[in-house]
Amino acid sequence: MYLDEILEHNKQFVEAKHYEPHQTSKLPNQKSVILTCMDTRLIELLPAAMNIKNGDVKMIKNAGGVITGPYDSVVRSLLIAINVLQAEEVLIIGHKDCGMQKLDPSFVMEQMSQRQVENKDFQAVADAGIDIKEWLAGFETVEQSVESSVDILKKHPLMPAHIPVHGLVISPETGELSLVARGYGE
Repeated sequence: MYLDEILEHNKQFVEAKHYEPHQTSKLPNQKSVILTCMDTRLIELLPAAMNIKNGDVKMIKNAGGVITGPYDSVVRSLLIAINVLQAEEVLIIGHKDCGMQKLDPSFVMEQMSQRQVENKDFQAVADAGIDIKEWLAGFETVEQSVESSVDILKKHPLMPAHIPVHGLVISPETGELSLVARGYGE
């Protein structure tokens, strides 16, 4: 099992004090917070492409790097980063070839069913007031998704108007960044 390998590596990592080069403050050195996708290709590429080192920024990741609504956990995290952890700029970074682009919720539900999720489980979600197909749906284009997330955050009643919120798209092959939206809150 992979967990056992992780725990063994971690024990050796701590004993050898390999953590020392990574020690930093909990406050971001560059005073920025980034929302991006959980795509595996971005783990090292995105920081390298942006010259970000450990401790430079707050990093939030989810499927698609999206804000799904004004009161989701991502917005809460962004507002905490700004109001408590001293971030002074927000970058929302989507990427080309994202798995969330045009994701079919029926396909996701089929995959869940193959992993033992039953109809009663889908019904429990529906009974909680969630439209599961809408909740699992992807987006049309990464640019549209980034613009939508920027817009939600900029219009949020608890978002300080002086904090810039920018939207970018990164190539997972080359690391090239394209600016989609540059701006400040309203």
